[in-house]
Amino acid sequence: MALEKLDDIYQRAASRKGGAAKLNILLGPGKQEHLLAAIPDDRFLSEFSKKVFQSGFVWRVVQNKWPNFEESFFNFNIEKVLMMPEEMMERKASDPKIIRNFNKVKTIKANAEMIFEQQQQGQSFAEFIAKWPSDDIIGLWAYLKKHGQRLGGNTGPYALRALGKDTFLLSRDVEAYFRAHDIITGGIQTKSSLNAIQTSFNSWQQQCDLSLGQLSRLIAYATGDNHIHLEDIADAE
Repeated sequence: MALEKLDDIYQRAASRKGGAAKLNILLGPGKQEHLLAAIPDDRFLSEFSKKVFQSGFVWRVVQNKWPNFEESFFNFNIEKVLMMPEEMMERKASDPKIIRNFNKVKTIKANAEMIFEQQQQGQSFAEFIAKWPSDDIIGLWAYLKKHGQRLGGNTGPYALRALGKDTFLLSRDVEAYFRAHDIITGGIQTKSSLNAIQTSFNSWQQQCDLSLGQLSRLIAYATGDNHIHLEDIADAE
């Protein structure tokens, strides 16, 4: 099936969401990556770690405990985390103030190592992420999956979105759209599926000035039975 024109998708989403004005509010702001390179690297480690713990868990519980995580892991200072011996990591993982999951706690140090490796190349990790081209965002996902720990699937993309990196997300509605239009047929995370999805987003970006995040929301709003209200913007996808 041929790729739909973006105008057709937009009109369908607008009719589902009460008109163009309401849809535009739901789509949210466009690219805000001009601030990305200035984010301290400890905030990247914090967000990666938060999304790892939120995966398969109640997000609200993780959010409420996050100040304790910040205290326990030296505000995610990269060098201090890397200096933590195994015994200290085990002790932290048994502390009831945080979520006691040693396998996930170990990812904090592993992902600190990924960030540190980029710092050794003469740039901050934030600068590295900011420079990554949007027409190969799946390449960035692959990098996080390969060099980090537990950042595959939607975990890495959700963290990137939270930090301000422009990225689409493979939510259930977005996946449903690509399947309904026969753009993908196999697993959502296969190389062929991801390449087809990236190519689709690249084509749509050439037709408009919307960011990948806005396009991702647009596809979701044009698909499925979701009923999004304005107060739900933050969690719409």
